[in-house]
Order: sequence, then C-alpha cells, then structure tokens
Amino acid sequence: MAEKTATEQTVTREEAADLVQELARELRDEGPAEVRVGNKMLTLSPTPEVEYGIEVQERSPMLGGPREEITVTLEWEVEEEPAP
Repeated sequence: MAEKTATEQTVTREEAADLVQELARELRDEGPAEVRVGNKMLTLSPTPEVEYGIEVQERSPMLGGPREEITVTLEWEVEEEPAP
C-alpha cells in the first residue's frame, strides 16, 4: 500500500533554506529521521546509502511570467526489522 503525505506553501527564501537545512540535519544523523510535512510529523528510516536525484525545470508559459522549479528526490528501501 502506498501512502503519500504532501504540503505546499509560500515561504521566504530564508524560511525555505531553514526547512531544507532541517531536513539535511535529520538525514545526516544516524537512526530514524523526523520529518515535518505540513502539520504532521513523520518518522522515516533512511539507510546508510540513499538514491539522490535533482531536476531543474525552466518554463516560459504563454500566459504568466517565466517560472523555475527544482525537485530533489531521496529514495531508499526500508529495511524490515527481524522478527523476534
């Protein structure tokens, strides 16, 4: 079963940097990572090695001004805990 939790909000550049730094701190520490998504706190279990991807998209739509978007993806397989 796939479960997805997402949030999107407008923040200042400084606030965005703080959010990314907090995620980096959680990822850097060993053990579970506590990640806030909107008003929900999730506990994730990153492995020592993760898949990292980055994508930048630059758009010039017919209506509205040019837009840029950056997407960072971190992915890993969750290790099952051994049965007692």
